[in-house]
Order: sequence, then structure tokens, then C-alpha cells
Amino acid sequence: MTAERLVVIGGDAAGMSAASQARRLRGPDELEIVAFERGRFTSYSACGIPYWVGGQVGERDELIARSPEEHRARGIDLRMRTEVVEIDVEGRRVRSRDLDDEGSGETWTSYDKLVIATGARPVRPALPGIDAPGVHGVQTLGDGQALLDSLRGTRGRRAVVVGAGYIGVEMAEALIHRGYEVTVVNRGAEPMSTLDADMGRLVHEAMTGMGITMVDDTEVTKILTGDDGRVRAVAAEDAEYPADVVVLGIGVRPETALARDAGLPLGEHGGLLTDLAMRVRGHEDVWAGGDCVEVRDLVSGTFRHIALGTHANKHGQVIGSNVGGGYATFPGVVGTAVSKVCDLEIARTGLREKDARRAGLRYVTVTIESTSRAGYYPGAAPMTVKMLAERRTGRLLGVQIVGREGAAKRVDVAAVALTAGMTVEQMTALDLGYAPPFSPVWDPVLVAARKAVAAVRAATG
Repeated sequence: MTAERLVVIGGDAAGMSAASQARRLRGPDELEIVAFERGRFTSYSACGIPYWVGGQVGERDELIARSPEEHRARGIDLRMRTEVVEIDVEGRRVRSRDLDDEGSGETWTSYDKLVIATGARPVRPALPGIDAPGVHGVQTLGDGQALLDSLRGTRGRRAVVVGAGYIGVEMAEALIHRGYEVTVVNRGAEPMSTLDADMGRLVHEAMTGMGITMVDDTEVTKILTGDDGRVRAVAAEDAEYPADVVVLGIGVRPETALARDAGLPLGEHGGLLTDLAMRVRGHEDVWAGGDCVEVRDLVSGTFRHIALGTHANKHGQVIGSNVGGGYATFPGVVGTAVSKVCDLEIARTGLREKDARRAGLRYVTVTIESTSRAGYYPGAAPMTVKMLAERRTGRLLGVQIVGREGAAKRVDVAAVALTAGMTVEQMTALDLGYAPPFSPVWDPVLVAARKAVAAVRAATG
């Protein structure tokens, strides 16, 4: 009996999780696995890069969960520095090239089953000077290494971060830890567009208090360079911001050019569309997962592109189980994310106000101020919780939290409530853990839920 061949495009979280799970279920005599990775690293934590750059993580290899050699020892034919340049769906094959051997030509590899895990690419606007030395995107370990090398070779101590989303604020923190004078230039009215503007304002105020210069509502027009060709400033319409290094934190887009050229279905946000088993729609033996796909939002019912390692690893497990002869599904997400900048913690799950309006939902909002511990217990830190609830039913729609130590992970309670479809009234009865070192008698999330119950009653009464 000839073994089936599984081809995996992409050697990070989704791709290698799928390959590893399929290997656990089916041995080499049943399933041959060939994986292509165009970079130099596999199975690493991209989310940890800001903390490596900032010095909290000492060595690059601490971010690597499994090396190419470890994957190969488990019976996976992993081909590093090899880029897939074409998918031939009808011919059930992929065309690849060795990036380190230009004279080797291109090679076709057939497949019985295909996994596409090509990830996402950083948004890099077509601005004058954007490719100048000293301008860095941060998506891969190689990007992080290039940025660290640049920081070590730069005499000046001025950094400009373009963008104020998760990557932007985390890189601002990293550069603060490196002793840089940091300016964040953001096109939005407030940082963290994943929050409502009133909660983003809290982030702005906190970052300013940390000594970070926040420039909101400003569009970058070009990158200015010196006589040596290296970046010297970031220019907007009416100002220049001196820079010895520039970090782009504008966000990412699905890396789906291969899939698009192969005629595979893409969604509104450019990500691949899959069924619950992570199988590409309309293609029985093609799966996709990670940052290159769109996922269903369990609250609004729409599809979104959310680039997170947590989702990518789950996608890989689901794909590997299905390829390996088992059965698993990925039902969707509620949009939970946490971040920090220095001692400020930022969290959100579910819908923002504009998401609820776009979905045609009528809602109420409440915002409360509380503390992470009992107010009399040493170390109690302030936090702000904003909650959205559906106007008629009281169904929880979303929660945002900004605060100090102990704030961010409280969002997990809301994430569970959203997944379960709970109302805010049902939430008030949750039996959460209490002791003065950990929480007030009424946890801040439950305080917000109580206030939301009153708002729902007032709106429908």
C-alpha cells in the first residue's frame, strides 16, 4: 500500500501543529508529510518578539517551541528556506524553489492532501523611504533579529513607532525598556482601535504618563533619510518626528496571494474561507489555518480576520486530527485579546460599539471604575471596565478592560460568558473566586454586569 502524501505550506504554528497532530495519528507507512518553510525558523512564538526585543526574554531560541531537527526526528520531511510559488489545485501539486540555491531551479511536489498555513504579512504602506535602513516591520523571528541588530548599531536614542495597535504599543514598551525616547504616530483618533474611543483615551493618557509621546489623528506621508541613506525622521503633513529607528506597527493582512492565484475562495478581509473542519470551501482535500484564514465571530455571526497564535495552534490541531483520520471542528471566536504597555494592561472581547451597530444590534453600554483587589488591601490598582449588552434581551455583547496589575485576565470571564451566550443578569450570579488579595467582594466584571442589568431594564421598561 502506497502512503498518502500530505503537503504543508508554512512551518509555524498552524502548519506544524497540523503536521505534528497528523503524524501522531498516522505513521510514516500510512502518511508521508512534506512541509515547506521559506524562513529560517519553525514553530516559534511571534507574540513573544516584543519581549525579546525589550529584553524581558533573554535569547531568541527561548521563543522556539520546536526546531526543524526536532520535527524531522518525528518523521516530517521539513524543507527550510524553500518557498512555494504556485499551487496547482487541478494537478494536486505545488511548485517550490530553494531560496539558498538560485541555480537549483523549481520543483513540483504532488500531494494527496494539502494544508495552507501561509500566515499574514505586515502592512507596509507604499511611502517614500519606507525601505530605508532603520525602518522595520516585526512579524517573524528574522524581523526581530534585524531590529535588534539595528538597535545595537544605532548611536541615537530616538524611536518612532508608526501605528498604535497591539504591535505598536508592545513595541513602544520594548523600546522604552531599551532606553529609547519613543514617539508613537497613529492615524486613529486614539490608540488601540480594537477598543472604543473612550477606552482608547485611557490608553493614550497612560502612555503619555509613561513618557511616550503620543501623536494621534496623524497620517505619515514619508520616511525621511539622511546623507547616508538611513532613516532620520518620520514626516506627516505638518510635522516631522526625528528618528534613529522606525518600527511599523500598522497591522497585518492575510498572506493569501498563492491561494488567490490558485482560485481558492477568499473572504471580505482577504483570508481563506473554510468550513468548521478548517477545510477550504469547495475543496475536499485542501485545508487552511492560522493567520491566512477568516474565522466566524460567534457574537455577530460575521467573518473576521484575527491574527493570533492561540487560534493558529487550535486550527492546526483541528486540521491534523481531520487529516489523520479523526474528527474535530473549530466553531469560531469571540475576539478575545490582551496586551500591555509597561504596567498598563489592556483587554477586550466581543463587540465594540461600532461592531454592534454594523451588525444591526441595539445595545446599551455601561462603564465602571473599580480595583483589582479589596480597596483596603495593599497593592489594589484601579481598572476601568466597559460592557455592552443587547438592549432587549440583555445578552452580553462585549467587554473592554483597561487597568493595572490584575486587570487583563479578568476578560476571560467575559469570554466564557460570550461563548455560552449568557445574559448580563445571568453573569451577576457567577460564583467567582474571592479573597481580598485577589478581588473586591464584587469582582469588577460583575459590578459592570449589575450596572448593565439596570441599563437594560431602563431601556426596555
